Amino acid sequence: MTDLQEVDRIAAADHHLAVVSTTRADSSVQASVVNAGIVGHPVSGEPVVAFVTYGRAKLAHLRARPRATVVFRAGWNWAAVEGRTEIAGPDDPFPGVDQERLRLLLREIFTAAGGTHDDWAAYDRVMVEQGRAAVFVHPERVYSN
Repeated sequence: MTDLQEVDRIAAADHHLAVVSTTRADSSVQASVVNAGIVGHPVSGEPVVAFVTYGRAKLAHLRARPRATVVFRAGWNWAAVEGRTEIAGPDDPFPGVDQERLRLLLREIFTAAGGTHDDWAAYDRVMVEQGRAAVFVHPERVYSN
């Protein structure tokens, strides 16, 4: 059994790139590549896998079927996290996360996913303009090779 520390080690070895898989209405799988990291859940503080997105399809899938699998890889090493998802964003109000907390949360997720920025004001502006949302994946199954 892999834990989230091992997941984070593998994620960090390849720029925190991950494949996120969601389920379409016809039960087929939609997959995309994101940067993701491990953060404390904004309400419970429990560790979750998180990423920032504005993909209409991905968000629609997660709203209708709130589950995802996130797979990180580095070389031949990989780790998967499956679980229930939650969304916090401009179109997805989240208890305990107001507009200011969302701004800081998007930064927190970005840095947990290996990101850095020279102009946080510009980053914040783009996040608002693009309607970016935070997605949290609760680790119900964590496994690797």
